[in-house]
Amino acid sequence: MTMHKQKRGLLTMTAAVIGVVAAGLSLHAQAAPPLTFKATASVKAPGKSASVPTTIHIEKFVSDADRDKVVAAVKGAPGEAQKTLAAMPDIGYIAVGERKTPIKYAYARSTGGGRLITVVSSQPIYFIGGAEKNAKPKAGYDLGLALLVLDGNDTGDGELAPAVKLKVDAQGAIVTEDYGSEVVRLTKIAKGS
Repeated sequence: MTMHKQKRGLLTMTAAVIGVVAAGLSLHAQAAPPLTFKATASVKAPGKSASVPTTIHIEKFVSDADRDKVVAAVKGAPGEAQKTLAAMPDIGYIAVGERKTPIKYAYARSTGGGRLITVVSSQPIYFIGGAEKNAKPKAGYDLGLALLVLDGNDTGDGELAPAVKLKVDAQGAIVTEDYGSEVVRLTKIAKGS
């Protein structure tokens, strides 16, 4: 399996985390926001690479009821997830370089001594490769998504899908389809101010 396919699997897991009622504890009370994480977003493509400082600021986590509402919207008609998220209040932001995109969904769950935080925006953060010749049409890639895989010290790595579609596969699992063909890695994630 190539590294690219392994990373795609991590993004697929990201979306699945949104929909799975995990056996672990949710961390809403334990991880009292506001929280700010600093990281480096890096992408490599043939003949090109880029790294940019990234900040993920979370004012609060969504309730289990709001999580269930978002999961139901993803399973609904195309575009329903974006409409549902857009109607929710801003609860933070993802700043990639100087560009800030509001977060509408932030959910944390425990994972073997650490936690997994999933954040989703109701609009794309950036279309990587969108200016390239023969780029994919941009319609439908209307969300942004980040996954932070943290240890007990709130440090770790993750992924950023700056423009993504969420959908349900034949087995009923929620999966992602990223606009870009290259994986955007979040490295050196740590709490910041």
